[in-house]
Amino acid sequence: MMTYVLNTVVHFVNLVAYSFTLYYAFNVLHIPFLVNKFSKFDPGQFKYLTMWDVILQTIFFLICLLNDVFGTNAINPKKVPFTRKLKDYFHASLGFPIAMFVGVTFWALMFVDRELVLPKALDPYFPWWLNHLMHTMIMVTTMLEMIVAPRQYPKRSRGLGILTSFMLAYLVWIHVIYYKSGVWVYPVMDVLTQPLRVVFFAVLLTFCTILYFVGETMNNIIWGKKYVAVTESVEPDLKT
Repeated sequence: MMTYVLNTVVHFVNLVAYSFTLYYAFNVLHIPFLVNKFSKFDPGQFKYLTMWDVILQTIFFLICLLNDVFGTNAINPKKVPFTRKLKDYFHASLGFPIAMFVGVTFWALMFVDRELVLPKALDPYFPWWLNHLMHTMIMVTTMLEMIVAPRQYPKRSRGLGILTSFMLAYLVWIHVIYYKSGVWVYPVMDVLTQPLRVVFFAVLLTFCTILYFVGETMNNIIWGKKYVAVTESVEPDLKT
């Protein structure tokens, strides 16, 4: 009962935090520098993978909360409700890999040269705490969810298919933005030649795919033994 209450509270807090992040980003955050830069075509916050990830995390924790109320977080439920199936699929295929991808790549590029992802010119408009909500908290909450709640991973073909489709769709999207505005969403694209840009995209897609397997491996390490133990304990009853 205590674990159930704690999970529900954590999911609610995460949902509120990401909902507030979306509200602030779409209604309060205003950066004249970027408005002028994308004067020909500006899809607003929808330009950034970070924002798409925050939307994904908001949806995910809403699903988690619904699953807490109407579904189950049991390790091996006899009947898996729809909310649990949706939660497991979402976290495996999008929630974990996209959150880790956004967080790791952002901070890695920040370490190399912050001008490639978050120029200092944005500091007066972009609060430091908002940066951490978008690029640090996403990794913390998805890792905690991996540790505290079990999940049944989907077939790799399905999970990787969803992840690959999402990433390719975003790749097409940033090229559409460039075609219409003449500006790359991320400054790092400006310093790369066409061949290097292709290599850069390929490396990022490969890295995102690797993160899917990292999530699957972590899930097996954390929950694998418990899952086997429950399964073996049920088998004798089924035989009788």
